[in-house]
Amino acid sequence: MEFKTINQWDARLWNEQVGPIYHQAFDGKGAKPEKIIRNMFRKQLCYLHLGIVESHVVAMGLTGKLEGTDALIIDYLAVASKWQHRGIGLKMMNYISDWALTKSSVKSLVIEVESADTPETLARNQFWEKCGFTMTDYIHDYKWVPESYRAMYVTLVTDTNLPKHGEELFKYIERFHKASYQGA
Repeated sequence: MEFKTINQWDARLWNEQVGPIYHQAFDGKGAKPEKIIRNMFRKQLCYLHLGIVESHVVAMGLTGKLEGTDALIIDYLAVASKWQHRGIGLKMMNYISDWALTKSSVKSLVIEVESADTPETLARNQFWEKCGFTMTDYIHDYKWVPESYRAMYVTLVTDTNLPKHGEELFKYIERFHKASYQGA
């Protein structure tokens, strides 16, 4: 498996390989419209991480810097349905963690997960725990989406300035989302 990270919008790559994985995983589940993702690239707010097998994208991750912290947020991570249950999601997370450590200002990773007590959510949360993430107690309700969320984090190095309380983490997460949508 090969990995690649890009920080420029590539419409052809998105339309032909990444978009289908993204839409399969996130349509109806908090997917940002494509114009917002393009805006994130235009404003240099994000990175697109790719897992590639035989020149085909089989996994994608979209990350962004949480301004005011030394954390990178994992906004989206997905594996193509026919490639799931082969350890590719874990390989993607290992790649993203290793890649993040090459960025001198990144010392931790953050993700927001649905707080609903459903089998699907519990399975996803177990995946994140397997990746080393710790769940925060605070449950955050967004005004514009019906689901409530919790933050999870993993520290990559010990001297991180990342707050460990969910309520404080969501201040940074909301700022990231707001910047993503502004100017789109």
